Amino acid sequence: MNKNNLFKLLVLLVIASMALAACGGGGSAATEPPAEGPKVTSTGYTCPEPEFPMEVTSTEINIFVWTEYIPVEMIECFELVYGIKVNRDEYSSNEEMYAKVSAGGSNYDLVQPTDYIIALMARQDLLQELDHAKLPVLKNFDANYLNFEFDPGNKYTIPYQAGTDAIVVNTDAVENVPASWEDMWKPEYAGKMVFLDDSRAVIGLTLLTLGYDVNTTDPAQLEAAKAKLAELVPNIKLFDSDSPKTALIAGDVDLGMTWTAEALLAQQENPAIQYIYPTEGAILWQDNWAMLKGAPHADAAYAWLNYTMQGNIFWMMLRDFPYTNPNQAALDYAMANQKELYDAYMASPITNTPADAIKNGHRIADVGEATPLYDDIWVEVKGGQ
Repeated sequence: MNKNNLFKLLVLLVIASMALAACGGGGSAATEPPAEGPKVTSTGYTCPEPEFPMEVTSTEINIFVWTEYIPVEMIECFELVYGIKVNRDEYSSNEEMYAKVSAGGSNYDLVQPTDYIIALMARQDLLQELDHAKLPVLKNFDANYLNFEFDPGNKYTIPYQAGTDAIVVNTDAVENVPASWEDMWKPEYAGKMVFLDDSRAVIGLTLLTLGYDVNTTDPAQLEAAKAKLAELVPNIKLFDSDSPKTALIAGDVDLGMTWTAEALLAQQENPAIQYIYPTEGAILWQDNWAMLKGAPHADAAYAWLNYTMQGNIFWMMLRDFPYTNPNQAALDYAMANQKELYDAYMASPITNTPADAIKNGHRIADVGEATPLYDDIWVEVKGGQ
């Protein structure tokens, strides 16, 4: 090919390239702004507008949350409405979350600590105080779920979900239905049980069978609990805090201890599965949102809290993760717009915890300098599992 023809070919290639770009071809064309109009998720759900609009400059948010705990539409709607990418990592226990956050360098904005771990995290300067002026969504919450001892005045947290740890049992498969935590030590249940992989709850229920406080710091009492728990652990088929309902529904286990929603979801698959509040008392708990110290996208975090906790979004928790819902606006929305779902929630003694079960229940608290004693018990007794 001579130089003249080569030049003509190069000119034609340049012209063709310009035409392709004009038609939107190639990977480097500018992104079109999002179309106006309704924002619709991959499931076909039309996203509501923000009830409490926030000015945000961040383009992403990093959240560290419990497994199986956020409806897909909640995340997608936030991304569609605010144009903010949600980066999510998951954990299966408070201790797992705490270990990763306290090690530093996690870059998370929000976490979901359960009541007892909050005081420890605050004491170690891992949490930042919330600006209530940026949280108008606080008005949505039932006052019974605010201002707990683990966070007076909600200085560091706002509620997410509440619930209990109690006994779950397939009454078709178990002849003698347990009534107490003490019953779980019966030899007839050996190899048939699933327990939460939750050190404080499992040690706590063991302490209750001995007549001790779930938050004892007495080394002798903790030593007694360790010895008793060591008798139980070999009888537990599996520890599972990700989806304990799965083994129950499949028939791989027949009973054990689990959380509120896991029991209800299992019961929806098999009505023979029942939730028993033990005579010694259930474990009471509340999960919360908390912002980490130095959160890199604090503006997005406030937008996330206000948007996802508004009533016409948070009602989806009744559908997907039916724990006890502290959000009165969500319950009001469900009552008006999802009546069947609301009625089922209110009628169930699993989600709508009976008053006597609450009165008889025990809330796990921070045990301060005794924390390593609990950690050592769990490592030593459960180490062989």
